[in-house]
Amino acid sequence: MTFPCSSQEPIQQTPTELLDYEINWATRGLGIDIIATSAWIASSSDITLTNETFTNTTTTFWLTGGIPGAYYTITNTITTEGGRTMQETIVYQCIAQRII
Repeated sequence: MTFPCSSQEPIQQTPTELLDYEINWATRGLGIDIIATSAWIASSSDITLTNETFTNTTTTFWLTGGIPGAYYTITNTITTEGGRTMQETIVYQCIAQRII
């Protein structure tokens, strides 16, 4: 799932799911600059972030865990080769189950 900016609705998944999420920094005004470093921070140890990767313009992480009914934040901070520091926060709502 791709998130172009923080105005998106909270992501939702169950605590046992393992899903990947991506931020496309090109939509944030990266211009011709590219990502040099990326760091992810979760608001709680109840959730686990893995497989944190980045390309020139995107950052990705995999998410699992949480307590059903709880909300968490996941913040990505990047630095660019041009010297910019940019930050994006995603809200995660852990749900008990998916009903389809």
